[in-house]
Amino acid sequence: MISINEVLETNAMISKMNLDVRTITMGISLLDCVGNDVDETCKRIYEKITTYAKDLVKTGNDISQKYGIPIVNKRISITPVSLVGGSVCKTSADFVKIAKTLDEAAKTVGVNFIGGYSALVSKGMTKADELLIRSIPEALATTGKVCSSVNVGSTKTGINMDAVKLIGEMILETAELTKDMDSLGCCKFVVFCNAPDDNPFMAGAFHGVTEADCVINVGVSGPGVVKKALEEVRGKDFEVLCETIKKTAFKVTRVGQLVAKEASARLNVPFGIVDLSLAPTPAVGDSVGEILEEIGLEYAGAPGTTAALALLNDQVKKGGVMASSYVGGLSGAFIPVSEDQRMIDAVSAGALTLEKLEAMTCVCSVGLDMIAIPGDTKASTISGIIADEMALGMINQKTTAVRLIPVIGKGVGEMAEFGGLLGYAPIMPVNNFGCDKFINRGGRIPAPIHSFKN
Repeated sequence: MISINEVLETNAMISKMNLDVRTITMGISLLDCVGNDVDETCKRIYEKITTYAKDLVKTGNDISQKYGIPIVNKRISITPVSLVGGSVCKTSADFVKIAKTLDEAAKTVGVNFIGGYSALVSKGMTKADELLIRSIPEALATTGKVCSSVNVGSTKTGINMDAVKLIGEMILETAELTKDMDSLGCCKFVVFCNAPDDNPFMAGAFHGVTEADCVINVGVSGPGVVKKALEEVRGKDFEVLCETIKKTAFKVTRVGQLVAKEASARLNVPFGIVDLSLAPTPAVGDSVGEILEEIGLEYAGAPGTTAALALLNDQVKKGGVMASSYVGGLSGAFIPVSEDQRMIDAVSAGALTLEKLEAMTCVCSVGLDMIAIPGDTKASTISGIIADEMALGMINQKTTAVRLIPVIGKGVGEMAEFGGLLGYAPIMPVNNFGCDKFINRGGRIPAPIHSFKN
């Protein structure tokens, strides 16, 4: 039985603390859409997406109106396109046709993003995988709603360094093709280690091959709620701090569970998971950086930051798993520089560097996210940064990711403007000492010894 106090408390979270359901994401399998050629496959893809997701946006809006809970985004994730197009796409241009079909389908049903223009290549690349990866720059430059990801490593298989090298080159090409928008195309691409099959957040969402034909996944977000709760226990010891975060995460996740179940019932689609990540926005008061400051840091990046983030992430997970029957996706704390005002401030103040962010990614949910770097950064340097982050995921048996934006024509200290939820970012310096010989070796970094658990 829900008490009136709980109702009032939830209303306060929404109206004063930026609590929202960040996304309802419908996962759709496209494995049954493969036709005799790319044109037939595109036709089947368009028909399936526009049939399954025709009521997704309306349902989200109706639930939001009924409960007074903001549902910011409605999105779609699909089977990795390299698998769907593998038998019919003979060139990168064929894959771009599929990307444009996805974009049209997304526009037709009214979602803001569609994710799954993806390949899974942690142990090696098929010809189709390589063609898709090479098509990513044109696909992202010629579409508005398509998001792309590539999984290049895992704890079980190691890191595919051939793919890492190729992706460094593709990121620079994507940046160049969208340079008139501060290289915006790169904001829609993520490279993963240990990518989950059920992540509802963009740009890394795809519908894994182990999933049902169609599912509903929900991502909740409440950095402002956690920040406000911690203000009430300022100066208290770590036990009180941890209990407060845990209880708050429970309440936030219950909201996500409610929305997920309601959307599942209305759309007659199975409920998948609730991703209980703390995902910030550029809005004041909706910041993971502010939480870290409330815990006791002058800025994110100060000594103690990694410990504070580890504490936060763990308590969010402990509170969240009690609130939903199925928790999945990424679940924890996101630290995207461009989407978090206090993280932007920390970079501008000199408190937060790329190297410190890398250390923080050992204990957060994702990795180096939405980081703008100089447009003249070499492809091998980008590949080296990716390799470092993939190694953290592989060794620590966790999901890590990289979303770097080399902003063509801009350098350290200048600002890149991406707009909307993507925000803006100060361009951060990178270590420009060479790693070309390392990246050019080719092959695969083997799986770590602790991957052998059979």
